[in-house]
Amino acid sequence: MFIRPRQPADHAVLLDIWHRAVLATHDFLTADDVQALHVQMDEVYLDAVEIRVLLGAQQQVLGFIGLSGSHVEMLFVDPDCHGRGVGSQLLDDARERCGALTVDVNEQNPAAHGFYRRYGFHDIGRSETDGGGRPFPLIHMAYRGGAA
Repeated sequence: MFIRPRQPADHAVLLDIWHRAVLATHDFLTADDVQALHVQMDEVYLDAVEIRVLLGAQQQVLGFIGLSGSHVEMLFVDPDCHGRGVGSQLLDDARERCGALTVDVNEQNPAAHGFYRRYGFHDIGRSETDGGGRPFPLIHMAYRGGAA
């Protein structure tokens, strides 16, 4: 597996992975929520962060991470690859480049919260709403170094 910066040609694949991953893991979102977020991912979010992708043996994108400085803004893995270390490898790469990391996790997504805790992140706070002011509480987490 190989990690590289996102290329313009990756956009549609990243959007597809995001959409399928959200449908598989964000059951607290309505269809309208997913559609509205899809438009924002397509038109704003993917271009607003530094994205790195993890490629499989056939050079296919298996997942991606989006960073703003040392804050993980997004981490999405193809649902067919969940549990295979893709997310951990992307976090390893981010830690290598950025050091201490932070992330906000939807409280209604306990699988993601558990993933980050197993990786070595710790809860440091909570917000009642997400960054867009929607009623999706966030758990703020930090990783401060050491081995995952």
